[in-house]
Amino acid sequence: MSPEGRLHLRDEIRALERDALAGLDLVADQIDRTMRVVVDRDFEMADMVIADDDRIDGRFLESHQEILTLIARQAPVATDLRLLAALLDVIRRIERMGDQCVNICKVLLVAPDPPDDDLGMTQRIIAMARSARELTLESGKAFLAKDVTAAERLCEVDDRVDTLNREVFDLAVALAGDRDAREWAMRMTQVARAIERIGDNAVDIGEETAFVASGVYREFQDASHPEPVPGDQAAGR
Repeated sequence: MSPEGRLHLRDEIRALERDALAGLDLVADQIDRTMRVVVDRDFEMADMVIADDDRIDGRFLESHQEILTLIARQAPVATDLRLLAALLDVIRRIERMGDQCVNICKVLLVAPDPPDDDLGMTQRIIAMARSARELTLESGKAFLAKDVTAAERLCEVDDRVDTLNREVFDLAVALAGDRDAREWAMRMTQVARAIERIGDNAVDIGEETAFVASGVYREFQDASHPEPVPGDQAAGR
């Protein structure tokens, strides 16, 4: 490929990358609106979130086709091919994050009214959503900048989401004896799980950032992959 052709390819890849990562802004908006459904029980908003997921799905399909077409037309190699391969996974993660917002709204549409005393469960879910929104946007910034350090820091925020998810589950167990509250609490554990999955997908985008930067794919260390306890290896545990 001539130098001019390579420069043109890089310009095309950068444009594809920007368009694909813009889907994360759509996801952040969906998270904001989904939390309005949680707080205000705004079911019209829930219907809007479900309908607007078509925008995220449409962007996924468009980006997917454009990436495959570029690979077939230009036959990129080395770093360029690695970036395009990573983008194929990133757009799939973005589409899944949008799906989780839809899942939350569908759960809320059938959930009963919350109890007078929810033991702070709603506040924990809101805190989870704020952290998931932060992860969503920061994962895109890290990928665009190929900033591995920023990508690895996503795990710290994801740890907060995981901790809150466990707290929501524990509160649901505490409410299980209340016949009027337990179905609502069960539904909220589904909401918390969906938010937790948004965070996980953001961390996955961070892992793709490290892959593009280094050429080696690795899973980050987070709450799902705890560090071994010192002495365990020596003890054969």
